[in-house]
Amino acid sequence: MPALETNNGVIAALTQPYSSNFYSSGLRQKVDQLMNVLYAGGVNNPMDSIEQLSYLLFLRMLSERDEQAALIEKGYQRIFSDKWAKFAWGNFVTLTGQQLFDAVRGAIEKFHELPGLSETGKMLFKGAFLKIYDPPTLKAVIEAIHKMDLAPHEGHDLKGDMYEYLLNKLSQSGTNGQFRTPRHIIDLIVALVDPQPGLRICDPACGTAGFLISAYTYILQNHTKPADLTRGILDGSLLKPKQWEFLENHAFTGFDNDANMVKIAILNLYLHQLEKAHIEHHNPLTTTKGGQYPGPRYDIILANPPFAGRVQKESILADIGLETRDTELLFLKWFLDHLTGTGRAGVIVPNGVLFGSGKADRKARELLLTTCELQAVIALPSGVFKPYSGVSTAIFIFQKGRPTESVWFYELSTDGLSLDDKRAPIEANDIPDILAKWPSREEGPNSFRVPVEIIRENGWQLMPGRYKPVRLDTVIHEAPTDILADVIRMEIEIVERAKVLLEGLAAR
Repeated sequence: MPALETNNGVIAALTQPYSSNFYSSGLRQKVDQLMNVLYAGGVNNPMDSIEQLSYLLFLRMLSERDEQAALIEKGYQRIFSDKWAKFAWGNFVTLTGQQLFDAVRGAIEKFHELPGLSETGKMLFKGAFLKIYDPPTLKAVIEAIHKMDLAPHEGHDLKGDMYEYLLNKLSQSGTNGQFRTPRHIIDLIVALVDPQPGLRICDPACGTAGFLISAYTYILQNHTKPADLTRGILDGSLLKPKQWEFLENHAFTGFDNDANMVKIAILNLYLHQLEKAHIEHHNPLTTTKGGQYPGPRYDIILANPPFAGRVQKESILADIGLETRDTELLFLKWFLDHLTGTGRAGVIVPNGVLFGSGKADRKARELLLTTCELQAVIALPSGVFKPYSGVSTAIFIFQKGRPTESVWFYELSTDGLSLDDKRAPIEANDIPDILAKWPSREEGPNSFRVPVEIIRENGWQLMPGRYKPVRLDTVIHEAPTDILADVIRMEIEIVERAKVLLEGLAAR
């Protein structure tokens, strides 16, 4: 994994979720203000707030792109022309009251019919409607978005950082069970899997598309000149034209069974220059792609699938071939079935997958270890998903095509944040140690290797505590004769002091 050894920008990204340009731009404060305005205006659900801001941001950016293309491209056919011209962003800024409300509502509800709009854009606005019912609030939001400086700063496009920060509001609220995998944990998994240009990457439970965007960023980091990285520029300038074309058009696929999350994922990818990524409202456990299981296979799978859910038995694809309704086990089997012959995966699983004694649990682990090389099991502390969940989880890193010979276990005790509900930054952080030890699977206080034969003898269980070596510390004791001499000396001292005390009492 040379990238982990030589590219400091990759490791830095694990501890710096947003660029310094984002903080200095003032966009963070403007996002906070927008959320406060929406809350005061009656949009109390953070999920609804993010959805509505997504629609409006997309409308502004599409209008600006339409204007720029009309100036540059001869014969360009404007998207916002004829009866659709009234929905251009510049018109909204001049309206107030009911006129503004009607115009924005018309745009959001009818935009999926707009000629010239990409399939991705049409999916974003399918079934959309305006939820900002207070006209003054809508006016304030429109004006705030209009005043945002979304231009690149010092070579860095801030729109993606802004939207990532906005989505962080979703994870903080924990509303409607919509939770995001912490970004630094996503980045860690991506760094361990080490995606490269030309590979097809899939997240079958993509949520807000965090894994796909992290993989894209990782590839850019490893193909940007080091001098540019130090200046905060992330442009992938070392990528060849064919690599760029594949990256933008074919590399990324995401599914999610929540239509609202699909819309958020679409705009998140759009803001990270991945507007042609393939994102679809799809439940991979109940329906197949292409009419035949397993359908398309992928070089890399990255995922944090739903935990503790149970799918209706009659809905589960029979081809998965695992007698269980537990989503975490069904997804694990799906991963195995949808990797290419040498495909790699980095996924999060609940601890029950590591030690479950049911027939399906044992079968899933046996298949994993006999059809793939399980390269690492990284146990995460239970506080990683706080404040909304205390579930204990682990990371699996594995590669298809050859059986496991030994498994590298790592017990991550701290991730740079407190493990209470506040998740405040702290100095202690095991993530740099994981990255340093990963290329050679080095053993240490938190890490060790276990041969697969021992794992097989233990029912294929993968709990680190079952195999963790007992470390005996050498303690040097004094010789018994020396200890006895010390005891005798102390007793003599006690007797002498007692005599002095008694003589003093007698003299009184």
